[in-house]
Amino acid sequence: MKAAVVTDFGKPLEIQDLPVPEPGPGQVLVKMEASGLCHTDIHAAHGDWPVKPQPPFVPGHEGIGPVQAVGAGVPSDLLGKRVAIPWLGSSCGTCRYCVSGWETLCESQINSGYSVDGCYAEYALANAGAVVEVPEGVRSFDAAPLTCAGVTTYKAIKVAKVVPAERVAVFGIGGLGHLALQYARLVGGLVTAVDIEPDKLGLAHRLGADQIVNARTHDPVEEIKKAGGADVAVVLAAAPKAFEQAYRSLNRGGRLVMVALPADDAAIKVPIFETVLGGISVIGSIVGTRQDLSEVFALHAAGRTQVIAETRRLDQVNDSFDEVLGGRAEARLVFEF
Repeated sequence: MKAAVVTDFGKPLEIQDLPVPEPGPGQVLVKMEASGLCHTDIHAAHGDWPVKPQPPFVPGHEGIGPVQAVGAGVPSDLLGKRVAIPWLGSSCGTCRYCVSGWETLCESQINSGYSVDGCYAEYALANAGAVVEVPEGVRSFDAAPLTCAGVTTYKAIKVAKVVPAERVAVFGIGGLGHLALQYARLVGGLVTAVDIEPDKLGLAHRLGADQIVNARTHDPVEEIKKAGGADVAVVLAAAPKAFEQAYRSLNRGGRLVMVALPADDAAIKVPIFETVLGGISVIGSIVGTRQDLSEVFALHAAGRTQVIAETRRLDQVNDSFDEVLGGRAEARLVFEF
């Protein structure tokens, strides 16, 4: 099979011919139809985060395709079913997080395309208990971005407990942001879209944003305050400055939801006095559970969301990384096989 392989941090990925893997106990083999490009894949390939993957490895955690083979202990009725391989490759299933529906916090979790080989390949292995079936009404091309960008932003809006008529500021309109905007509107939020790229702000306008702020030419804190301030700020831009601006844009009782993961273990200063007196909450939100992903697919199948994405070939992987890093991709890029 063809696979895009990270051979060393910071080096271009190599398209290699690798043997098709065989599923072990509890595993399934999935034939890729589509695999989305997440910024996390770039961070993985560059070794940006404190906990690093071990090269060589195959990135990718937005893989969609039918199950071709099953390992020992896996029901044969999974064969032929179209499934999604998400970031959460597996969890222990027994810790307090797993048994309470927060498996994404499991300290023993394995992550697709990071801890184990992922979906930038014609075939990929996955834990049978971690995959999520894709409904017939959702195209594989759309399902790929929904498997991470969708479920991550859906969960962020969920944990923020947005109620109708609250203002939700989304910092970073792109692969994740264009979906966060839609989920915020679905629950009745008034959405402010913040970005530095006019094309992405144009996309936000087309998707129904109530306020557009170009952070390159205007101070987003001032602009959001003019509109009444934000009750929720969801940060999807991997820049510490965006987190600081999001915090300062909040009203009393506001919730800052941190989603993006900047490189180099970045941090921001959270003023204790203002946070306490203003009743501000700072929330970390990490992807979503299998149930969350099922809900994301159900909403899309019902026509409630749009996925904005462009097709790429796997052998364009390095150029595609450059597109994302240069802000030239309008939203998501998806490798089709």
